[in-house]
Amino acid sequence: MQPGGARPFARYLLLAAMLLLAACSSLRLAYNHSDTLLYWWVDAYVDLDSDQKSWVKKDIDDLILWHRKTQLRDYVQILQTAQKQLQGNPTQAELQADYDDIKKRSQTLLLKALPQLADLAQSLKPEQIEQMQKKFASNNDEFRKKNMKGDRERQQKYRYQKSMEQFELWFGNFSDEQEAVIRKASDARPLDNGIWLAERMQRQKEVLDLVQNVQREKLSKEATMAQIQSLIRTSFQRIEHSDHQAFTDAYNDGTLQLILTVIKIATPEQKAHAQQRMQGWIDDFKSLAA
Repeated sequence: MQPGGARPFARYLLLAAMLLLAACSSLRLAYNHSDTLLYWWVDAYVDLDSDQKSWVKKDIDDLILWHRKTQLRDYVQILQTAQKQLQGNPTQAELQADYDDIKKRSQTLLLKALPQLADLAQSLKPEQIEQMQKKFASNNDEFRKKNMKGDRERQQKYRYQKSMEQFELWFGNFSDEQEAVIRKASDARPLDNGIWLAERMQRQKEVLDLVQNVQREKLSKEATMAQIQSLIRTSFQRIEHSDHQAFTDAYNDGTLQLILTVIKIATPEQKAHAQQRMQGWIDDFKSLAA
């Protein structure tokens, strides 16, 4: 529930795909090209050499095949649960359970990818680690430009607009009166983008420290996998036990309240729009899984 980008490097293997899917009108089309999209994403971070390209593509293909066979039917269940919740009045506890379920599945995917991530970490050259560092720095600059520009009012407005993009994707257009209510609920969340940036940079540092240590110590694949596994588990634990726990707890509670507010004020037509979109995704996931 943190702003985009406040996640460790490894978890992008899932998030990059999911964000691209969410922005695409045809989920089936996007998923069927997710191997290429993920390859481009990895290449942008480390600038793969000619030797790495072939086996990285195969690793991604294998991971996507496993995901298609074992995970997509579970996504159908998640969306069907969301449809049922939307018909009634979901509670904050139910939304929290949904979030925890998705988080658990994210961790499952990353742990499945441990051998592939270890191979990549072992193969990195100094110039590729430097490229990763530059990419992190570029992403952080982009985060500052988008999320930390101007005064508090401007930052709140930008955050609200990003939230509205997601709500409109699901519910369609909102009236001026509805937007005013949503804006109030959005602004009620605590705002400190410096905290998100600090946590983001800490996770990036941990990734860079890991790959540098793998190269420096010439770690075996098993030792590399153990370090990556520890990093994954630690990063997920940090979500629940942040150094800024009071802030993150208040932010997450505020985000859940924001979602509940949108559901509460949505018209029957808007809820029908969301139901239809969910059903389209359900049908796509069933087709992809088959």
